[in-house]
Amino acid sequence: MTDLQTRAAPPGPAAALRRAAPALLGYAAVRALGLLALALWSAARDKDAYTLLTARWDALWYARVAGRGYGYEIRLPNGDVHSDLAFFPMLPWLERLLHAAAPLSYGGAGLLVSLLASLAAAWGIFAVADRVHGRRAGVCAVLVWAALPVGIVQSMAYSESLFTALAAWSLYAVLTGRWVTAGTLASLSGLTRPIGLAVVAAVWAAGAVSLLGDREPRPAAPSGRIGGTAPGPGASADGRAPRPAVVLGMLLAPLGAAGYVLWVGRRTGRGPLGYLDVQAGWRNGFDGGYAFARFVAAKFTSFPSALAGLGLIAGVGLLLWLYAVCVRQRQPLPLLVYGGVVLALALCASSYFGSKPRLLLPAFPLLLPPAVALGRLRTSRSAAVLGCLAVGSAVYGAWWLNGSGPP
Repeated sequence: MTDLQTRAAPPGPAAALRRAAPALLGYAAVRALGLLALALWSAARDKDAYTLLTARWDALWYARVAGRGYGYEIRLPNGDVHSDLAFFPMLPWLERLLHAAAPLSYGGAGLLVSLLASLAAAWGIFAVADRVHGRRAGVCAVLVWAALPVGIVQSMAYSESLFTALAAWSLYAVLTGRWVTAGTLASLSGLTRPIGLAVVAAVWAAGAVSLLGDREPRPAAPSGRIGGTAPGPGASADGRAPRPAVVLGMLLAPLGAAGYVLWVGRRTGRGPLGYLDVQAGWRNGFDGGYAFARFVAAKFTSFPSALAGLGLIAGVGLLLWLYAVCVRQRQPLPLLVYGGVVLALALCASSYFGSKPRLLLPAFPLLLPPAVALGRLRTSRSAAVLGCLAVGSAVYGAWWLNGSGPP
């Protein structure tokens, strides 16, 4: 049986887990290395690695919401108001559930959620990449995601891993014709982070193509392979998607984000735009990248910081180039829309510039081009490259979290 035949239709859960096992084991190994490096580095600096993972920045806000509900805010001397309403409720809900079921603090529960969700995210990334480019590229995509410089965030009591898991499986559901599942997961992602908008946009774009063309969007054929894939569950033998399922999936997709935003508006008494007011209190907004451009330009006022400015420009250029490669490789429309929206929201946000690397963690479609390139190398060479990336990520993550950490 050829590899194409094994990928023609989505396998059952047991077969899917066996197929993803190398990626999941590799992911666990990379993240374990990162946690070991963090433990050793923290011990050398007389710090507690567990506290760094569970009680910094966003983790503290999520734990407070889990334990006390919404309603806490900090008024700064400059007039800014930092309200916990800026933090979406899915992670605090899960923290509260685990805290009630097990002897865990809210922060510890958040850490456990993130550890489990990161494995689910790795599996989802593999499933998407495997479907589009084959198993070898799927394994490489997961390992590259695990070994990102800010990969340590995947193992913190933050919401990035949970969101990425929901987003990846929603996109996989779209690719395999499971429209109701895709819409449900998109709705849950909208309860997890503001960029749930990217998942909604992907589901809507794919749904619109399906309805207007009366045909389900399919991933582009991997290089060197026969084009097309078999229709997934929920699609007929000729590839047509049942319209009621598509419409229902599209209707479900925005409910999570819309429901929370409307609830915030009602709670604040400011109507549908109340959530924007909450974000404004944090000086968060969308200005098309103007503030970020000014931030980068300010780096060139002195020589040492100019090097950082050059690094930022190079990083943005790399991201844009990767997205262009995704387009040239004809990634499926849902992946292009999702990756593009995540990239745009991260780069064009008007504040918290130090957060941009971790805000880009869910943009896994951008990793497919390097994953494909690594998959074409001999195993020994790809293993050497991935090993270097893993070591670099572990060292950087330990240094970073013991220093400024992820704001």
